[in-house]
Amino acid sequence: MAIWDKLKQGIDKVEKVATEAIDEGKTRLDARRARQATDQAAQALGYAVYRAWEQGQPLDAVTLDRLARALREHEQTAVRLEAAAGDAAEWRKRGGDTPPAASAPPPSDPPATEPGAGPTGPT
Repeated sequence: MAIWDKLKQGIDKVEKVATEAIDEGKTRLDARRARQATDQAAQALGYAVYRAWEQGQPLDAVTLDRLARALREHEQTAVRLEAAAGDAAEWRKRGGDTPPAASAPPPSDPPATEPGAGPTGPT
């Protein structure tokens, strides 16, 4: 019976490592999506500034604040998720017994962009 216990322990260990690797992959994917949202927020801010400059007017403070806040939030989320994925990878490399604390927040909502702030600009 001892062989079956050892086999079960081995299978449990493999299952645990595989699950943790999948979780790390999900965190990396969420970090990538957060980084893309950061880029989209920066792009929206850039387009808004450019349009205001092109019209010879300053960008209104409300729009500037909204777009800058969205950019800041997405950047913070991306950094937090990237750190969590790095911690998980380090933990797996060390072969730790208990996984690192789940510090990664759920994926964020799409970036707040100004209408018409897409890659082609306003229509």
